[in-house]
Amino acid sequence: MTAGAVGIRHGGDRVAQALVAHGVTHLYTLCGGHISPILAGAKARGVRVVDVRDEATAVFAADAAARLSGRPGVAAVTAGPGITNTITALKNAQLAQSPLVLIGGAAPTALQGRGALQDIDQRPLVEPHVKRFLKLRRVRDLAPAVAEAFALARTGVPGPVFIECPVDLLYDEASIRQWYADAAGKGTGLADRALRWYLNRHAARVFAGSDTAPTPTPRPVDPPRPDAPALRHALAALQRAERPLMVLGSQAVVEAAEVDALVRAVDALGVPVYLSGMARGLLGRSHPLQMRHARRLALREADCVLLAGVPCDFRLDYGRHVRRSATLLAANRSARDARLNRRPDVALIGDAGHAIRELAAKRGAAGASWAAWIDTLRARDTAREADIDRDAGVHGEHVNPLALLRALDAEAADDAVFVADGGDFVATASYVLRPRGPLAWLDPGAFGTLGVGAGFALGAAAARPGREVWIVFGDGACGWSLAEFDSFVRQGLPVIAVVGNDAGWTQIAREQVKMLGDDVGTVLGRTAYHDVAAGFGAAGIEVRRDDEVPAALQRARRIAREGRPVLVNVWLDKTAFREGSLSM
Repeated sequence: MTAGAVGIRHGGDRVAQALVAHGVTHLYTLCGGHISPILAGAKARGVRVVDVRDEATAVFAADAAARLSGRPGVAAVTAGPGITNTITALKNAQLAQSPLVLIGGAAPTALQGRGALQDIDQRPLVEPHVKRFLKLRRVRDLAPAVAEAFALARTGVPGPVFIECPVDLLYDEASIRQWYADAAGKGTGLADRALRWYLNRHAARVFAGSDTAPTPTPRPVDPPRPDAPALRHALAALQRAERPLMVLGSQAVVEAAEVDALVRAVDALGVPVYLSGMARGLLGRSHPLQMRHARRLALREADCVLLAGVPCDFRLDYGRHVRRSATLLAANRSARDARLNRRPDVALIGDAGHAIRELAAKRGAAGASWAAWIDTLRARDTAREADIDRDAGVHGEHVNPLALLRALDAEAADDAVFVADGGDFVATASYVLRPRGPLAWLDPGAFGTLGVGAGFALGAAAARPGREVWIVFGDGACGWSLAEFDSFVRQGLPVIAVVGNDAGWTQIAREQVKMLGDDVGTVLGRTAYHDVAAGFGAAGIEVRRDDEVPAALQRARRIAREGRPVLVNVWLDKTAFREGSLSM
C-alpha cells in the first residue's frame, strides 16, 4: 500500500493525515507510548520521523525548520516529563516569534487527575509559553485542531501552539473500548455496574462522530500589513533624512518565501543597514549597503532610524542607542514590541518585511541619495576589519579564535548554513563569520538560550537538504548537544561542528572575575569533545595550534561530504576581543 493510500485506522492517522495536508515532511520526536500512533501514522504517509535524544532538541529542530521554511515546524513528545522537558525550547520559540506546533501526549481522558502514568495538569506549565493551548477530548477534533494550530502559529505575531492529545484519542476504538472494559472489571455489584456504564458512556463521547473520515484543509493566513498613512509618513521621514539607518531583525524574514523580494527592496531603498538575528546574511557576504561594525555609533549619528522587526530591548540599550532627536520608525507585527521602551514617531504595525517592500515601491527610482553617509559608515567597517585581521595574526600557545573564525569563513561552502550556540566564542563569530545568503544563519534569539545547536542543525539539515551545515559551539554550550551526535549518525545527517574550547564559561568569567575577584563556577576542562562524538559514531578531530586549523577544516568538510557527521575540537587561547560585553 502506498503512503497516499493509507487509510484511517486510529486517531494517530487522523493527526498524521492533517500534518501531510499542511505540507509537513519531517516530524521531530522522542518516542513515548502516549504518542506512538502519531509516529506510526506519519511514517506510513511518507513523513520522515526524526527521533532525537532529548525532547528539547525536537522542539529546537521544529523551530529551526520553521524559521528556514516559513511554515510551522512540528514536534511530538510524550506526556508529563516529555512535555516538561520542552519548556525552555518553547519559551525560546515564543520569544523568537517562531511558528511551530508541538503535539503532546496526555493520560487517558477518563483517568486524568486520578494518578495515571505521567499524568499532570499540563496546561499551567505550557500555556504561558504558547499562543494557544488546545486541549482535546474527542477523536473527531484531532484533524481540525491541527488545522487551527497551523493557522494560529502563523497569524499576527508568529509563535508556538500546543495540542494536547490524550492517548485514548489516538489508538483504535476497539482497543480503547477493551482497555476501558478491562479497567471496569467484571464485578456484579452496583458500583461495578455503574463504573462500566460510566466508562461505556465516556467512550461513546470520545468516539462520537469519528466514523466520518476527516478532510483536513489548510487555512490561508495573510501577513498583517501596515496602513497606508503610516507608510506615507515613514517614507517622508526617510526622504527628509540626511543620515538614515535601518536595523533588520528576524521578524523581517518570517515570510521566508519573500526574502528575495526583500533583498531587492532593501537595495532599492538605498538606506544603509545593519542585520541581526535571522536577517543576518540577507544581503550576502559583501553588499555595499550592509554594515557590520560600530552599530552603536551609527545609531547615535543617524537622524532617522527604521527598526524592522527589532524591539528596543537590551540589544539596543532599551532604545537609548537611538538619539532622542532622531525620527524613529518602527515596523513590527507586535504593537507592544514596536513601542517597547521607546515610542516611535511612526509605528508601522504589520509585517516588517512587507513594510520595507512597500516603502521601496513607493519611493521609486527617484529619491534622496546618501552616498557620503554610506561612505562614512563603510570607512569605519573597513578600519574595523583591518583591526580584526591584525588581531587574528597574533599567535599564542594554542589557537587564536579570530584566526580560527577567519579560516572557517574562508573554508565553508558558498551555500553553508551556520548555527550559533554559545557565549563568548559565538558572539565573536557574529563579527567575523559572513553568512552566505538569506536564511543561512540561526541563533537562539532574544532569550539567549544555550543548547540550541544540535536541534537547530537537525532542522536546518531537513529544511536545506544537501547544504553544508556548520554548528559553531562554545565549549560550555556544546555539553547540551553532545548526545545528539548519536542522532546525527542514525539519521545520516553530516553536520560539521566546531567547538571553540577555551576551558571556561568565558563570557561570564571575564566580567565576574573583574567585578568579584573570583572565577567560581566558570572553569571547565580541556575536555576531549571529539572523542565523545567519535563514541557515538561520528568523526572527531582535535586541533591545538594555529597551523593545524586549515587542514582540520578541510578534512572535516571531506568527511561530511562522505555522509558522516564530524566534530572539530579546537583549543583556543584567551582573548580580550569582547571585553566589557556583559548584557543585562
